[in-house]
Amino acid sequence: MQNLSDLELMLLVKRKRHDALPVLYDRYAALVYSFAMKALKDESAAREIVQSVFVRLWTTESGYDPDKGRFTSWLITITRNMTTDWLRKQRRLSEGLVPFIPEELERIPDAQAASPEARAEREMLKEQIRGAYRFLSKQQIELLEHFYWQGYSLSELAAVYQEPLGTVKNRLHQALKILRRHLAVEGEGW
Repeated sequence: MQNLSDLELMLLVKRKRHDALPVLYDRYAALVYSFAMKALKDESAAREIVQSVFVRLWTTESGYDPDKGRFTSWLITITRNMTTDWLRKQRRLSEGLVPFIPEELERIPDAQAASPEARAEREMLKEQIRGAYRFLSKQQIELLEHFYWQGYSLSELAAVYQEPLGTVKNRLHQALKILRRHLAVEGEGW
């Protein structure tokens, strides 16, 4: 089982092979936890997100499609969505904000069991993101952080910024376009 690819393991998970999910868990629980912990800053909530993500892998009807990207990207998207839902729920309950501090990228724990290649890939991605952020304005960075890290919906952001929904969507689209362009350019150098 350990030698199977992520795609092969997910195909086995979809067929409800009980021995496949623990292998994926061992490979990626630390990554999911570190992402959730960074966004939530709450150990208990981060552990809850890890459990929910792997339960979702087991129960979901849709699966990983390698033609749409890497497995880790797909897994982090699931994690981000679940984390965002958790944040929205907490905000509705308390109306408090969860700030994101870019310097905390350094505090993301690397999985001890991760291969040197995975650690290097992760460091390269962090550097790419840091490098691409320099092309964004302070307002664009704030918008991205509110939307992706603090879990605001576009409607909520329009209300917070007191701007039309279309304007907020356009600004987010422009910021993502800038990031995408500069991430692609920086990624080609590696």
